[in-house]
Amino acid sequence: MFGVVSLLLARVKESQAARLALIGGICLLAGAAGFAATQKVSYGAALYWAITTATTVGYGDVTPKNAAGRAIAVAVMLSTIPLFASAFAMMAGAVVTSHLRRLLGVVHREASGGEVVIFGMHPSVPRVAARLVEQGREVIVVTLAEHSALPDAVRVVSADPTSEQAVRSSHPERAGQILIAGATDADVLVTAVLVRQAAAGTPTMAVANSPNVSRALGELGVAATVSADELLAHTLTKSLEAPHAAELLLRLVDSEDYQLREIPVDEAWVGEPLSTVRERLPGLVLGAVHLGRVVLGLSDDPTLDAGDRLLLLQSGPAHRSPEHPG
Repeated sequence: MFGVVSLLLARVKESQAARLALIGGICLLAGAAGFAATQKVSYGAALYWAITTATTVGYGDVTPKNAAGRAIAVAVMLSTIPLFASAFAMMAGAVVTSHLRRLLGVVHREASGGEVVIFGMHPSVPRVAARLVEQGREVIVVTLAEHSALPDAVRVVSADPTSEQAVRSSHPERAGQILIAGATDADVLVTAVLVRQAAAGTPTMAVANSPNVSRALGELGVAATVSADELLAHTLTKSLEAPHAAELLLRLVDSEDYQLREIPVDEAWVGEPLSTVRERLPGLVLGAVHLGRVVLGLSDDPTLDAGDRLLLLQSGPAHRSPEHPG
């Protein structure tokens, strides 16, 4: 019995419609008690009168006989009728909204493992999601923004990505990878903190507009990237120095024939210089993530530590990302 009461109380706390219905029920029972006391009728008859009054049926077989009874009737009508009407309207609205979301494909489905979960709706998200879908990846986008530009195969969770409840209910710890792409750097930082609390072990990347925010995200354990505008500016600058630099970068990231992989440094490689490991691995070792930053190993030759990662370019489908080269 206590468990049932606790469950009902929990539902009441979560649902505004349930709270309104509960208040309406209290007003109805209190009105019945007052009607029974002032009209000298049984509580059963008074409750029957209160229900017919609250539901606007009003058979008229039980009516108030004095001023006190009429005052109670007015109070019951002014309280219970709007309260119950509001509660029923909210419940009906929730049912309609649920059906509309299913018709439009906006269904709240949590991650079950292996998906890419994207928090936010940065202008680049539709293109990123489209490329991931092309590669056969499952994509979930958590956003309240307009999302008609997303591919039909993308699952949308209509929730605020800066809300702790929304982040936890999407279960990011079950995802394969996470991308945080909010409209502003403030949104990105808030979401990043919530995501790291809920899914510290899930590989996470974020889109930041400011280098300072990018560094802050790095301290949170998020592999941040600068904005597309800044990336374009640097690419154009390098293209002025080397006209084919832009084409080279595009070939690296946009070809189906190559696979960019990030693999952990094997125990056997700890203490070895990057140049030595380059000679041992198949493919092209572009650099290493050493002491929290990417190094190319051109002007220096860092000694690899446990926890470092290698950036490797190999032939093969781009969406595969095994931990160690085969």
